[in-house]
Amino acid sequence: MEKVGLKHRPTFLENYITPAFKAGVIKVLYPDKPNHPRQKYLLTAKGLALYNEIKSKS
Repeated sequence: MEKVGLKHRPTFLENYITPAFKAGVIKVLYPDKPNHPRQKYLLTAKGLALYNEIKSKS
């Protein structure tokens, strides 16, 4: 959230994380434990391809 300059967590989840998760662009590190202390989001192969495409255009 901080890297994109947003502070309101519910809006961030609703507008960015949930759509990316549903589109298969990101996944969680520990899917069976949503409150794991080291939980984080990772790019899937689809997400990495999208990232590289965007990066190459700029």
